[in-house]
This record gives sequence, structure tokens and C-alpha cells, in this order.
Amino acid sequence: MTTLPASMTVFERGWLSSNNVLFASAEGTAIVDTGYASHAPQTLALVQRTLGARELDLIVNTHLHSDHCGGNALLQQTYACGTLIPASEAHAVRAWDEDALTFRATGQRCDRFDFTGTIEHGATLALGGFGWDVLGAPGHDPHSLMLHCPELRVLISADALWENGFGVIFPELEGDSGFAEERAVLELIATLDIDIVIPGHGAPFSDIARALDVASSRLDYLQADPARNAKNALKVLIVFKLMEVRAMTLDALVTMTTHARAMRAAADALAPSGERRMLVEKIVGELARGGSVTLNGETVSAA
Repeated sequence: MTTLPASMTVFERGWLSSNNVLFASAEGTAIVDTGYASHAPQTLALVQRTLGARELDLIVNTHLHSDHCGGNALLQQTYACGTLIPASEAHAVRAWDEDALTFRATGQRCDRFDFTGTIEHGATLALGGFGWDVLGAPGHDPHSLMLHCPELRVLISADALWENGFGVIFPELEGDSGFAEERAVLELIATLDIDIVIPGHGAPFSDIARALDVASSRLDYLQADPARNAKNALKVLIVFKLMEVRAMTLDALVTMTTHARAMRAAADALAPSGERRMLVEKIVGELARGGSVTLNGETVSAA
């Protein structure tokens, strides 16, 4: 794999937090995405260890799912740093609308943060001594962005492309278009000159053609039967919550599928509301058999 420049450091995080990309050059310092709220002290420690006495000048968020912006607040409290967010999310952040920002919809949390500016498709950022093109990447999230450096041939893809897939296509859960947008993003990535992709989750990778083939096949699979996307979403959201809180009762999970909008939409696509308990038991059973969770009586725990 082509080596990244010394001005870039990738923090590969566990799945509760997104990866972070730290830039440090003569022009300044910046971090792209900041992980989940419960891991914010770890994010801060990683930044402090790498920057030493230097200040963090800037936070850049590819999108505002809780696992990508949960460290914003603590970093802002520690450093007098600017923060750039997708322009289409500015109103929701200004009003701190947790429904529009999907935190409440997914049963997740994020400490309130501010922003100093916005970015959108077509903008250019100077990070680590190089120019980065901002590219729209709707599909997983309608507001999501990617960063591409033509000079380095590096793409920060967030959740639009992983080595073995992509993030949940959330808009489709509530009847909005997302599959078509994700396919367009994959087609866009295929036109870029890239040697390395830094995904939102998982290790950076260089076999871009393979990753695009895997992602395209998975998208075909999900699009052929939208219930598959709903089932995947419900599994992902349950596992994510358990990774955060470590254990919950089956009753608590059933309650979450009633109150958390995205979970409710996924569950509604899979079974009538009167069969919610049975559905959750089935999903948890599949997760347990796959080794993602453990089930002990009425208690479900993270594996």
C-alpha cells in the first residue's frame, strides 16, 4: 500500500467509534471525525499524544451520525478549535434538533457542540499541506461527504465505502431514496484516481476495485428486497447500543424499537407492531448465533 505522508495519522477505532484522521503540518492541525461520545476521552488522548504541545486548530465532520461527531464537544472544550460540518446540517445543529440529527432516532447520544463554518460538495480544504476536494456522498446519510486528495490519491470515504461494504442505508427505512444515491456514489468513486481509501470503519485499504465490487453486490442484494436493509439496520442498531451500554433486557430492546424512530421504522418493515417482542427475540437469537451478542435468560449482552 502507498504510504501516507507524515502529516497524516489514521486512528483506526473500534466499531463504536468512527476512524479519525489527524493532520499536522506547518499550516495547522485538523482532525476528520471524532468518534462516539463515550469514547471522547480516548479521542482526546490520541490527539494529545500525537500533537504534543501543539493545539488542535480544526475539526471536520464528514457527517453527523453520533459515531462520527461524538468527540466534538470535548475537543472543543479542550482546544479553541474551529469546526466544519456539512452545510445541510447547520440548522439542525444550531437548534440542536436531536430528531433531525438522528441521535434520538437511533437510540444513541451525542454531547452538544457548536460549529464555526460549513462545507459542501465542490469545496476544497487545505489539510496536512495538501488540497482536499469535498465530494457529496448521500446514500448512507443524505448529508454525508467524502474528502479526496488527487495529489496523494487518497480518499476519506466515511461510511460510503468500506473494504467490505458500506454503512446502513438509513433513508430507505423511512421511505426516502437511498439505494440510488449510494450507487451513484460508488460510481463516482470508481472514476477517481485513488491508491488508498480511509474508511469510516476498518483499516485503510488499497484494493479499491475489489471493495467497489463487494459494495455493488451488497447494494444489489439489499435493493432486491428492502426488508434486508431493514433487518440489517435493526441488527446494527441493537449491537451498537449494546456496545455502548454493555447489557440490556429484551424488554428494554423492545421498548427501544418503539421509541427510537429509525429502529421503529426498521421493525415495522419486518413485522406488525403486535409481533414486536417476537421479532426482537428472533433478531437477538440470530445475533447470538453469529457471536455478536450473548443471551442469558432475559439479558442481552455485547459479545
